[in-house]
Amino acid sequence: MSHSRHMSALRILIIGGVLRVGSISLRQNTALSCPKPHWGEHLFKSKLTSPLLCSASTLRTSAAMAYSVVERGSPNSLEYRMFFKGPKGTVVSPFHDIPLYANTEKTVFNMVVEVPRWTNAKMEINTTEKMNPIKQDVKKGNLRYVKNCFPHHGYIWNYGAFPQTWEDPSHTDENTKCKGDNDPLDVCEIGHRIAKQGDVIQVKVLGTLALIDEGETDWKILVIDVKDPLAHKLNDIGDIEKEMPGFLQNTFHWFRIYKVPDGKPENEFAFESKPKDKAFALNVIQQTHEQWQKLMQGKADAGGLSCENVNVASSAHMIDAPTAESILEAAPPAGPANDVPSSVDMWHFVESKS
Repeated sequence: MSHSRHMSALRILIIGGVLRVGSISLRQNTALSCPKPHWGEHLFKSKLTSPLLCSASTLRTSAAMAYSVVERGSPNSLEYRMFFKGPKGTVVSPFHDIPLYANTEKTVFNMVVEVPRWTNAKMEINTTEKMNPIKQDVKKGNLRYVKNCFPHHGYIWNYGAFPQTWEDPSHTDENTKCKGDNDPLDVCEIGHRIAKQGDVIQVKVLGTLALIDEGETDWKILVIDVKDPLAHKLNDIGDIEKEMPGFLQNTFHWFRIYKVPDGKPENEFAFESKPKDKAFALNVIQQTHEQWQKLMQGKADAGGLSCENVNVASSAHMIDAPTAESILEAAPPAGPANDVPSSVDMWHFVESKS
């Protein structure tokens, strides 16, 4: 093995044990050849399996790929953006370019983490800006933070979205009788690990809630990280109550009241406020994936959505890598985080009517 000080990539051979690089877990007998990450970029990776080769531009296995994030602007500001780069170092859209399915059997899904558990900032994939960076939601010119509705603090799961899904606002769901909310599917990851914003994690589906948010269908897909210690015990919606008593009840409670401190009424749910099982959730995912495919093919009205992508071959909105890179480079430079208002830490005591 060469040990040149000037080599552009570091090659490591591990015999036994585990090496952890950032959030990368490398198991025994794994060979790794990777570049040093650039400053300001973070590398996120799912569990890697042997054998693995990571060149200066890619990091992949048969089941998953690596994605990095590049921050622009200052956190806690209107200008803040988090862009994504794919395995080849190309700027990609977390809405369109990251595959929905993480394995060929289509039993494991990629989830983009927008909001880590216990945090308050309402971060989301920006569906209307080119390359769809994550940004903080804004209401009436102010950054949006969810309130701490006692006894909950911030979000009680890792919250994010399924890429390559879209709830078509022109489609009326046959079950809820409401139209879609014009966003990717929302996902609640219920495992023990607090993820990082921008993580792309592999999850298994357990079920779904059907939130009716201001007259729109807003599915909440319940999942667990495939690497979580409880993952082998959680296979359908009924297993959650068995292994995590009270968790489903508190999930309904959180979604029902979280907007009340902002002067809005309690949210409602379809199906008499009961969750639906894994099979039902998988059908919702497939339906919204097909709606996304029509969006990419130009067969659905995009409205104000940004559909630019670099990887979707069937897309009517595909752009080249240099154009995608220029969108990142046009964003403000990264800066130090702004202070978060002290009001974000306040408790709010809400007496639910349901």
